[in-house]
Amino acid sequence: MTTITTAPAPVRELVAQLAHRRISSWQASYLADEANAVAALARLRRGAGRDAGQLPDLWNLIDTAPLHEVRRDGKPLSERELVRADDAVHVALTLWAVHQQGRGSAMHQTHRRERPRGLGAAVHRLMKPDEIDEPLRKRLVRAGSAPNLTVLAQRLRDIVTFLRRTEAALDYGLLAGQLYQWQWPGGADTVRTEWGRSFHAWREDNELRRTPAAGYSAAGAEALNPTAPIDKDAS
Repeated sequence: MTTITTAPAPVRELVAQLAHRRISSWQASYLADEANAVAALARLRRGAGRDAGQLPDLWNLIDTAPLHEVRRDGKPLSERELVRADDAVHVALTLWAVHQQGRGSAMHQTHRRERPRGLGAAVHRLMKPDEIDEPLRKRLVRAGSAPNLTVLAQRLRDIVTFLRRTEAALDYGLLAGQLYQWQWPGGADTVRTEWGRSFHAWREDNELRRTPAAGYSAAGAEALNPTAPIDKDAS
């Protein structure tokens, strides 16, 4: 008799799945205008660009308990794996909260080949058709050259502000996994390569929607100014 065993999922995949589940739950409640979700997003936004341990108020919102459970191979994650996984989930959830604020559609959307939702594709989507906007591209490059996760989170927050203005969605589960990968030796190179591929994966005919030019021109210069005022939720 042959016994088929399933290898435990890589930690990066576990991080991506957890972020996806947490965000999907909050997002559905927020779009349904549930008061607890609106309040939760306001709390999560305060953590964007800040270290995970700086705001104890978020500890019960960013629940990473599943990462502390023993995996199918009987081995728990190491302390280093847990810390980096916790940090990655924190950054992903708080950035999503900034992105989702005041938007009536889902800003977290699962990446698919026919509908790219990686970071590079999202940035490319902001550009006019058949043109490369150098200031925007350089922001992506600058994020990719961040020396540590805290600086990376701050630079990503600027990019997310642009995405929010034109309602360009992002796969935050995918991003969470990349943020985990980033923290390991050689991980930054891997993630930068993925962002580059994602950037070139975006094509105007990937999906039927308004053109990037329409969203870009409607937002005007404000869309490229992360310090411009943005509307706040009533909460």
